[in-house]
Amino acid sequence: MITRADGIYVYDGKGRQYIDGHGGLWLANVGYGRREIIDAIAQQAEALAWFPSFGGFANAPSMKLAERLIELLKPDGMAHVMFSNDGSEAVETALKIARQYWKVKGQANKHKYITRRHAYHGVTMGALSVQGVTANRMEFEPLLPGVVHVPAPYTHHCTMHPDSPVCTFACARLVEEAILTQGPDTVAAFIAEPVQAAGGVIIPPPDYLRQVRDICRRHNVLFIADEVVTGFGRLGSWFGSRHYGIQPDIMTMAKGITSGYVPLGATAVSDAVFEAFLETPESGPEFRHGNTYSGHPIAAAAALANIDILERERLPEHTREMGPVLRQALQGVQERHPDWVVDANAVGLLGRLELSDPGGKRPAGELGAAVAQNMYELGVIVRPLGDIVTFSPPLIISEQQIGQMVAVAEEALTLAKSSQA
Repeated sequence: MITRADGIYVYDGKGRQYIDGHGGLWLANVGYGRREIIDAIAQQAEALAWFPSFGGFANAPSMKLAERLIELLKPDGMAHVMFSNDGSEAVETALKIARQYWKVKGQANKHKYITRRHAYHGVTMGALSVQGVTANRMEFEPLLPGVVHVPAPYTHHCTMHPDSPVCTFACARLVEEAILTQGPDTVAAFIAEPVQAAGGVIIPPPDYLRQVRDICRRHNVLFIADEVVTGFGRLGSWFGSRHYGIQPDIMTMAKGITSGYVPLGATAVSDAVFEAFLETPESGPEFRHGNTYSGHPIAAAAALANIDILERERLPEHTREMGPVLRQALQGVQERHPDWVVDANAVGLLGRLELSDPGGKRPAGELGAAVAQNMYELGVIVRPLGDIVTFSPPLIISEQQIGQMVAVAEEALTLAKSSQA
């Protein structure tokens, strides 16, 4: 039972302190206990706790946040934003926009989605349909039809080059093959996380997303960037799309938009997507979509205060500096335990240690769970995904604290190895 938190630390009911090595759930970007956000929430609750954004009504914080986001998103090609409650709803909104966009454009047959294995996009039925984590999907099938899964850019587990970690970009070419096989006139959108977080922090080769973006443009397929985890500084740029040098047509956000202080999601679109809806006759289709709490004033106030902190403390830039520190520390663990660590990597403050029992005595996932449990007992909370231990600490973490966190991971691995012996 976690009872309080401050900075990068959380505390349980017995008062024990832990480094939050996972940022809650990929999202405590500015850290815990930030008085500016707490005060903004309280002040907004006193002035206007909530009023619906329906029937021609609006509230000042949500309008200001929309303007602020569009300023931030200009380099990423985004020009308009719609609010929701969380990442799942942001993705659901994006999928619906993509489908209706092509109907508005007179190409109603473009209704299919291309997505990737190991992808995580949320828990609503549409978002679940385009995710590629099989265990999350199977109990709810049949899901949305017209979804095609292609391989992820998982360099160390690529069936196209199983004997070499050198990427051939065959997985990018398979996106084009899937579009051509389905027929470009039937494919509405391709959806991708810049880094596949819940799939195991799958970090793509640098040019992969640019190649896929070009393929989508060539075949008139919308590109949806799911930035729920990678947005707001996590990779060392404001957004993962910017880090990898692409401009999507649609972008989803949540998590780091408020650093978890209040739930909030957002879906942004380019001018081209937005204007397609405006070009329809006055009696034509509208985007019949919204949430009771869309543009919630308290959530918007929290997000504005959160963005102020990110900008004032230059946390994306700090993350860019700390990213190599985390990566080198994790790779040092691999160098000292080469038989047990298959891969160690990080981009920004999003990292992974992929483990393997060289004796083959442990079932899949058991080693990762054992290391994570040992780390918890040693005072660091992380998230194991199978035998991959993932790291996503608050962006305010220092070099010394990174060293402490990774040292605990190595100690935890050593304990797991000795228990096997």
